[in-house]
Amino acid sequence: MQDECMTQTVPQSVTSAAMRRTLAGFATGLSVVAAELDGRVVGMPANSLASVSLDPPLVSLAFARTSTTWPALRTAPRWGISVLAEEQAALLDVLRRPAGARFQGVGLNIDDGAVYIRDALATIAVAPRTVVEAGDHDLVLLEVTHLHRDETQQPLVFFNSTTHLLSH
Repeated sequence: MQDECMTQTVPQSVTSAAMRRTLAGFATGLSVVAAELDGRVVGMPANSLASVSLDPPLVSLAFARTSTTWPALRTAPRWGISVLAEEQAALLDVLRRPAGARFQGVGLNIDDGAVYIRDALATIAVAPRTVVEAGDHDLVLLEVTHLHRDETQQPLVFFNSTTHLLSH
């Protein structure tokens, strides 16, 4: 006897479009990863931030191999990750500018080469440890060396290919 609550889904072919459409249903936070190299800030928005291990403390990020920012960022010994707060939604348009203009006019804090967006919900200092080739991306394991969270703020959320606020 079949369970009346069971639903059937029709499997889709695994294409790039199907992957994007399906995983757009998985809500993520929005973060920015950045470092100071030779007196200039390099970095980019990232929504692939994931906790990997508590002991040792590790997180991961994934970078498209087609990225023009990734080759420079990967040479930095220390990075800053900023988890964006709801009030920072407008920053996304600024952070999507070409690499040379990406951080112009953005409030930043720089600490020992790690660059953070000012007033972020959380900041995480990391050191790259391992890069794994993963299809058309590089998956990077990062050792967490310092972190801070402002518990008075709410996160900016990415779902269905657009930003959302938890407080509304």
